[in-house]
Amino acid sequence: MAYEVYLKKNEEKRIIAGHSWVYANEVARIENKDKNGSLATVYSHDGRYIGKGYINHASKILVRIFIHGSELDDAEYYTNAINAANNHRLRLGYDNCYRMVFAEADNLPALIIDRYGDYLVIQCLSLGIDMRKQMICDCLIKLFNPKGIYERSDVAVRKKEGLPEIKQVLYGEVPDYCEICENGIKMLVDVKNGQKTGYFLDQKENRFAARRYCTGEVLDCFCNSGGFSLNAATIAKSVTACDISELALKNVRDNAELNGFNNIHTLCGDVFEVLRNFRKDKKQFDTVILDPPAFCKTADEVKDAYRGYKDINLTAMKIVKKGGFLITCSCSHYMSATLFEKMLIEAARESGRMVRCIEVKTQAPDHPSLLCAEETNYLKFYVLQII
Repeated sequence: MAYEVYLKKNEEKRIIAGHSWVYANEVARIENKDKNGSLATVYSHDGRYIGKGYINHASKILVRIFIHGSELDDAEYYTNAINAANNHRLRLGYDNCYRMVFAEADNLPALIIDRYGDYLVIQCLSLGIDMRKQMICDCLIKLFNPKGIYERSDVAVRKKEGLPEIKQVLYGEVPDYCEICENGIKMLVDVKNGQKTGYFLDQKENRFAARRYCTGEVLDCFCNSGGFSLNAATIAKSVTACDISELALKNVRDNAELNGFNNIHTLCGDVFEVLRNFRKDKKQFDTVILDPPAFCKTADEVKDAYRGYKDINLTAMKIVKKGGFLITCSCSHYMSATLFEKMLIEAARESGRMVRCIEVKTQAPDHPSLLCAEETNYLKFYVLQII
């Protein structure tokens, strides 16, 4: 018999507002018995129906609600939900590479689906979704007839669900690199070993916006496969793409060759040390781009992350030419926009430079955020000018 979950008094307010997560410590009692990963019905303290979602006793997030009516979690439900999410992206003008499904923001908690040309990459971040990934794949095949579907569920958060990290082909054949077109630039995406599902799709519009600030000499730090570097190279005199991963830098060089760019040079090294060495050598750039990986993935890491962000931004401000630009980002939702801006203000003051804010943006529209769930609004993109 299906689980029935009853919340403590007043704990339903956040969930009724649209947040899908039910934490274990918000639950008063659980009635009936079923298997882990099954569909559970959630009620308020006084017995009002709230919704249904998959339950996992191994996780602090006990239930992830996604059904609010009488629907069933069957193939028809997933087909309709995925199709609706994809149609929304098509209306926004996406057609080649984009996030097709963004978990909670598309009312499909713990499910990520990205499109790279003729190939799809999925992440299953909860037990309930993981148990249904074959059904989800069948829906994707029916809707889009892709050449291949690859699973990139090699993320640490799965351990909190009692699941192993895994990478595998789920359907068809998937090459090591999938070719996409972003902002008119060809890109080879390493879907099997690249960051996240192969590429940082959430920065697409921001990479295009960065072009106007990238005349002259550009330093792109934490460049990964070269998204910012390639966009900058469309107008820059020269671009130095820096990353600690030689595999990522090979991807940059391959992408530069694919587009016929001869103004991109790669530099392998720890960005913190590279920035300090440029400062020591009095080397300056017209534009410096900082797009680091998340320095904090839990709330406990925020203080250390704050120091890390401040370190690189402070040093970067010192190596930007007068009149030049610092483009700086954070992709951790724990580093809130308010906290990130506070860090930038402190870094500017301590750098001894006069800094003004030119542009502020967030993640691309194919990564929508829910106003009721601050976790879904995570990306900060600031353009600063040294005057």
